[in-house]
Amino acid sequence: MAKQSAGIMLYRLSAGEIEVLLVHPGGPFWAKRDDGAWSIPKGEFEPHEEALHAARREFAEEVGRPAPDGALISLGQAKQPGGKVIHAWALQADFDVTGFHSNTFSMEWPPKSGRQQQFPEADKAVWFALPVARQKVVPGQLPFLDRLPV
Repeated sequence: MAKQSAGIMLYRLSAGEIEVLLVHPGGPFWAKRDDGAWSIPKGEFEPHEEALHAARREFAEEVGRPAPDGALISLGQAKQPGGKVIHAWALQADFDVTGFHSNTFSMEWPPKSGRQQQFPEADKAVWFALPVARQKVVPGQLPFLDRLPV
């Protein structure tokens, strides 16, 4: 069975323009990547776990606070080039990213050094206008931007 992830895409209207909240993945692999590297706050879940529960958990882990209250709208699923399936929900809400902080993960770095280092799961959270978000988001998540209920 393919791995699965779940996430929540916040969106808002700002000066009459739609903006979405995206996070930039942490760690050395993504450090110098920008366009095509950002993501909705999301993470993997196990087959026995409810996708929406995982989406809420992963949002809190990646941005440091729970998602705001409000009506979640399913954006469906999108299969990524590597085979992973992402389940996503949209939520119209404003969210202050001041004080953003993410959980960390450990990996061997530099490679084959035998040293484990800690890196944030996400190193930035930014509101982007929809046209800019289309440039920033990983290509496999573009369908979620197209499905926003606006």
